Amino acid sequence: MTHQLRGIAALLIVTLVWGTTFPAMKDLSANLSPAWIVFTRFAIAALLLSPFLVRAARADLASGVLLGMLLFFCYVFQVEGLALTTSNRNAFICGLNVLIVPLLGVFAGKPPERRIIAALALAVAGLAALCWDGGAWRFGDTLALGAALCFGVYIKMMEVRTRGATRLMTITATQIATVAVMSLAWLLVTEVPLSGGQAYWDKTVAALGGGLVNIVYLGVLCTAAIISLQTWGQAHSSANEAAVIYAFEPAAAAFFAYFWLGETMTGRGWIGAALLISGMIVSQWNSERRPPGALVPE
Repeated sequence: MTHQLRGIAALLIVTLVWGTTFPAMKDLSANLSPAWIVFTRFAIAALLLSPFLVRAARADLASGVLLGMLLFFCYVFQVEGLALTTSNRNAFICGLNVLIVPLLGVFAGKPPERRIIAALALAVAGLAALCWDGGAWRFGDTLALGAALCFGVYIKMMEVRTRGATRLMTITATQIATVAVMSLAWLLVTEVPLSGGQAYWDKTVAALGGGLVNIVYLGVLCTAAIISLQTWGQAHSSANEAAVIYAFEPAAAAFFAYFWLGETMTGRGWIGAALLISGMIVSQWNSERRPPGALVPE
């Protein structure tokens, strides 16, 4: 199996596991604030990956910090949105990040291709059907759209930054640690000073204990292990290949949301979901080929 096929296989696993994060975080959001969810998840992962920061190259650290800052805002928008909408809607709207990758070229002055116009039409139709099924557009949906934008920029930046990496795991560990530090600052600035004293901490500790299984699952498997696998997979594939694979993440999220949370969608909702996924895939048709020598040896 070539490095490219291994990279694609790795990203397929990433997509499947990521599908479970939506119901897991939605479950936690009932008792924990978004700041606590993001902090605990990434603090656990940062601790596990901290050995990779020893004797790290300065360029890798810089790339990791930049990617971590982008990733932080991805999760802020995503988790804040999850608290205000359903896991299904959040997953499908966040999945629009695959449209951002080709749209970045359009905003840079590149004329829009027919596939991009068709993909946007399908995506808009899909969002209309999805909202018709689950009610009017909500603020949580707007936050999910913000997450999609951030994730799209993150995917493209990941492709660029991992090409010349000295050690991929250093970039992974640095970006996760950056998210942990920024989420801690977010928590201290926006929540802890306004807390209700001992009652606040008693409630938080109880919520952390009750959601410990989900927190450990998110931190160990969905963050430390899966983001490491994602970093390796994207270093051996293109941003467009990654975007097509990630297009199926919302479908995986809907599947797990049904068994985990009991969330369902009507026929209109599934039609909207199908239109969204179709738009995501169409956006990648006839995409540019990978430049020679783009694979990074391990």
